[in-house]
Amino acid sequence: MNVVTPFEGIGASVRRKEDLRFLSGRGRYTADIDRPGQAHAYILRSPHPHAAIRGIDATAARAMPGVAAVFTGADMAAGKVGGLPCGWGVKNKDGSPMAEPPHPVLAVDRVRHVGDPVAVVVAATRAQARDAAEAIVVDYAPLPAVATIEEALRPGAPAVHDEVAGNLCFDWHLGDKAVTDAAFAKADRVVTFELVNNRLIPNAMEPRAAIGDYDPSADEHTLYTTSQNPHVIRLLMGAFVLGIPESRLRVVAPDVGGGFGSKIYHYAEEAIVTWAAARLERPVKWVADRTESFVSDAHGRDHVTRAELALDGEGNFLGLRVATRANMGAYLSTFAPSIPTYLYGTLLAGVYRTPAIYVEVKAVFTHTVPVDAYRGAGRPEATYLLERLVDVAAAETGIDRIALRRRNLVSQFPHQTPVALEYDSGNHAATLEAALRAADWDGFESRRAEAKARGKLRGIGVSTYLEACGLAPSHLAGQLGARAGLYEVGTIRFHPTGSVTVLTGSHSHGQGHETTFAQLVADRFGLPVSQVEVVHGDTGKIPFGMGTYGSRSLAVGGNAMAMAMDKIVAKGRRIAAHLLEAAVEDVEFEGGKFRVAGTDREKTIGEIAMAAYVPHNYPLAEIEPGLEETAFYDPKNFTYPGGCHVCEVEIDPETGHVQVVNFTAADDFGRVINPMVVEGQVHGGVAQGVGQALLEACVYDADGQLLTGSIMDYNLPRAEDLPSLSLSHHDTPCLTNPLGVKGCGEAGAIGSPPAVINAVVDALRERGVRHVEMPATPARIWGIIHGGGPKGAPAIAAA
Repeated sequence: MNVVTPFEGIGASVRRKEDLRFLSGRGRYTADIDRPGQAHAYILRSPHPHAAIRGIDATAARAMPGVAAVFTGADMAAGKVGGLPCGWGVKNKDGSPMAEPPHPVLAVDRVRHVGDPVAVVVAATRAQARDAAEAIVVDYAPLPAVATIEEALRPGAPAVHDEVAGNLCFDWHLGDKAVTDAAFAKADRVVTFELVNNRLIPNAMEPRAAIGDYDPSADEHTLYTTSQNPHVIRLLMGAFVLGIPESRLRVVAPDVGGGFGSKIYHYAEEAIVTWAAARLERPVKWVADRTESFVSDAHGRDHVTRAELALDGEGNFLGLRVATRANMGAYLSTFAPSIPTYLYGTLLAGVYRTPAIYVEVKAVFTHTVPVDAYRGAGRPEATYLLERLVDVAAAETGIDRIALRRRNLVSQFPHQTPVALEYDSGNHAATLEAALRAADWDGFESRRAEAKARGKLRGIGVSTYLEACGLAPSHLAGQLGARAGLYEVGTIRFHPTGSVTVLTGSHSHGQGHETTFAQLVADRFGLPVSQVEVVHGDTGKIPFGMGTYGSRSLAVGGNAMAMAMDKIVAKGRRIAAHLLEAAVEDVEFEGGKFRVAGTDREKTIGEIAMAAYVPHNYPLAEIEPGLEETAFYDPKNFTYPGGCHVCEVEIDPETGHVQVVNFTAADDFGRVINPMVVEGQVHGGVAQGVGQALLEACVYDADGQLLTGSIMDYNLPRAEDLPSLSLSHHDTPCLTNPLGVKGCGEAGAIGSPPAVINAVVDALRERGVRHVEMPATPARIWGIIHGGGPKGAPAIAAA
């Protein structure tokens, strides 16, 4: 039997197994799937941000060539189709529940944002469906709209939902207000700061797509969809929207080309094609185009915040007060309420030992696309606020910004924060020092002088960060409002000849799970990675799992696999003890072999697998045949990756263009399974973070029309916008899970935005600049340098 080489076990940079099919064009994405006899759906969407629907005339559309059906919201209501559910509930300060208005799959009497779905046309081809949709006459009565938080909260503002007073979804808080106020009362200095976290539009490489299929002979429904968590989609759609028993509903998420949070949620299109397929008894396929994605995929961020930091005379942090207003958009998306609350407020301690923190968040409905988790989900917003605030505090107190951070870092673990979380491990001082050394922080001033000689403004910025990954445990999440468990499942199935199939409830949309999970199993059982198959994304094949988001795949899913492997080893020891005629307690397992302690008598895991399935010499009365085990893992706590990012920029004062010239990241991800995969995740996260800081902004006009509705208007980062990154690790193991892993997928997008903006402000500090809002576009920077504000720069949606 083959034995795993040192290059394939834990800690080895094994090349990704899945890349061969991706790079050779043999991936199987939802849009690649064609079902026999399928029709195509085109969704007619509202051009108005707010309007009453007085009538829909689809007579002409139904008569057009190839059209099989036209369905409206009234048709779906008549078919007893429910609204899209929200998966997280939040309570107000007084304990009352949040406002949770209905979210119809197709609008019935009113549309509430540009892109709100109004009708669906099903035809033989997509072109025919689109042509027919253009023939539908919708009698809209336009109504006043509000696109920003400020406008939505203004007295007398147009109501997004008539039943929601003042457009306020919830008014939430966390922390001890009295204790925090007392800390401020004794402070020597209070630093006050206001900032905006700009709204972002996810742009995964693969747009969303869905195919509904129905087998009338078995009364079985199948949905193929671009999803990060197929079991949750099955649960929400089956139980709350379409009323289909889960035993008759299969959800398949094949290869998914990027998600970043935007493919977690249950979207209207999934319910539409599933319902339409059953009505027509033929498959129905929908694939979004890029512009459609801009008005139908959940957006991210969009906060306006006022923060105050209290310090004593030595620069020690005494207290933090934060008041945030968060834009929910027109409806509540699946996890939306958790993002500005329990994934944001709980992270406001960051890496600092601030003894008192009080945060309050007002969530607001507006006539815009719903807002939900986007890479980092609350943690980037918290880190950006905190790290900008610390830099402002350093400037106002005259304390060096590195010294101020060093003075306040958490250094002893476990550490209980005043906002609910308890950190189990870390070494924030080590990652800070590692990043400063790698970035040559002490040599920066000479580089600044050299740049000045060339007519450029050079700045350097630092950001220390901490995030919470692997949402857990379920009982705590339930108390905080989660309406589902947040455990994960793993099944390890040995085949008779010794190869292994791993079934996982988590899902990959670019993270390299097929390689990393295979390494985890190969390392434990002494197998080549090539002998381990990883199966995910099909509710018809895998046990019930919760999918992938929040950097939970390895921290939760991987630990479920580790527990299942423990069960395999325990059963294998019993089989080996029988075959080797030894006591179970004398049998050891290491390197893929069961050995009687102190002897050379041994059996390989392959021999044990064969014996399990061919039990000719087997104690059947004591051990059942087969070698397959399943485990569910519900974590005891979050995991807490952290680190330090350092960014160096040059600004051309003639054009306002900001160039990132150096970027350094030193991270603590706990135990690392595949360093190359981790490095790739950091690269991608930093690219998204730099994009937010310098380029990206979702912009609505005052009437609620989306101005950045395509890649021509919404500026995504390109290769030329990033230098080569300097990456390193200083890892401390997580102490609350068996593998000691923490998570890495979102870190780059969390630590990088404040590092970039801190560098931009540093470059402009001699000109009296205290803050620059994201994105720091050339127009905005030019306006700051040459006076008159951000000339030509669009206003941020939440500003």
